[in-house]
Amino acid sequence: MLAMKRDKPKSRAESGRATSTSRQSRSVPLAKLPKRSAQTRTNAIHVLSEMRRNSQLRLSAAARSFGVKPSVIKKYLGSSLEKVNGHWRVRKSDRFRETMYLPDRQGKPVPVPTRKSKERKQVSAVLRDIGRFYRGNKRAMNKWRNKSIAGVEVITDPRILIAIESQLSDFSIYNAFNGGTE
Repeated sequence: MLAMKRDKPKSRAESGRATSTSRQSRSVPLAKLPKRSAQTRTNAIHVLSEMRRNSQLRLSAAARSFGVKPSVIKKYLGSSLEKVNGHWRVRKSDRFRETMYLPDRQGKPVPVPTRKSKERKQVSAVLRDIGRFYRGNKRAMNKWRNKSIAGVEVITDPRILIAIESQLSDFSIYNAFNGGTE
């Protein structure tokens, strides 16, 4: 038999095919996300949190309640979802980064760069306990004495909490007063 001579394969440039980089996935740092995308991602994290609280809740129903499409949740936080018996379920914990805020000694928001769902739960629990303190439960902050979350000290002194009460009326976990989400 005659051996056929094979030509060396052509590169993309030689073959005339375009070498565009369209549809390549590029990672964008969270701080550089546009404000609308950052807010959508934050809403997606709220959806996961809600699904953790209620294991019977479906992804589509939870997403609808926060105004986010299920495909967007899969885009931003897909690694925390798994399919069980044909339905999307959320994993027990995640390692997504989110900046939340706690009040400092002057009542100003201090960024808390959380790296786990456990830290986000702690920030929420501190703010709930601050609310309980203001509603009359003077022992609500006792369990947070000498504690910090992600390197940020939790304010537990009753005199400081009473002094900053008026500044906390518009306080938000995720948004600084004028800074927006990060």
